[in-house]
Amino acid sequence: MRILLAEDDTKLGNLIKRMLEKAEAAVDWVTRGDTAFEYATRSYYDVVVLDWMMPGQTGIDVCAQLRKDGYQGAILMLTAKDDITDRVLGLDTGADDYLVKPFEFVELLARLRALSRRSSAKLKEDIVQLGDLILDRSTRSVRVDETEVQLTSREFQLLDLLVQNKGQVVPREVILDRVWGLDTDVSPNNLDAYVRLLRRKINLPEGDVVIQNVRGIGFKLEAHHVC
Repeated sequence: MRILLAEDDTKLGNLIKRMLEKAEAAVDWVTRGDTAFEYATRSYYDVVVLDWMMPGQTGIDVCAQLRKDGYQGAILMLTAKDDITDRVLGLDTGADDYLVKPFEFVELLARLRALSRRSSAKLKEDIVQLGDLILDRSTRSVRVDETEVQLTSREFQLLDLLVQNKGQVVPREVILDRVWGLDTDVSPNNLDAYVRLLRRKINLPEGDVVIQNVRGIGFKLEAHHVC
């Protein structure tokens, strides 16, 4: 799992980070709400964990802004507030789950695993249109400006992964894992070549949809006119 942890209590944050890494999760830890928002919109995460009270922005504010901007990833709220009205507020704001402090680490880990599975198992739309590009998952076909584009299976998987996470940076290691598998011998240079070929094949119109190379991190698909 890739986890974004937003917790301003340095002792607790450091403990959670170390425990998650022992459970073989990759963790980015931040201590401010505004920083958490920036990380969540720039990179791919299986689950975003937000503490309720943080400097910069509260976890509730970050959650609300992410959902307003169309963020589809799983969000777990951490808080010392255990009143039912607070729980309802957190869920109504867009959180997928809610865990009250203090908690047992095994419960946090179980909830994160459940959210990760639930997030990846969500039913996807069969047909997605972004500007002049139409991706049909049922037929595994792609059309650009009414012209069908012939993609290999790997190219389709790569494009679909970027479409699922449009507006967010998908790290290279995540792309390699999701498209080729953990044991792949595909190199970063090979991946760059795949992306260049994919760009040429779909010939996305300027200003509509663009696949950006985010130096040192991965790739991001930006859609300016989504239908």
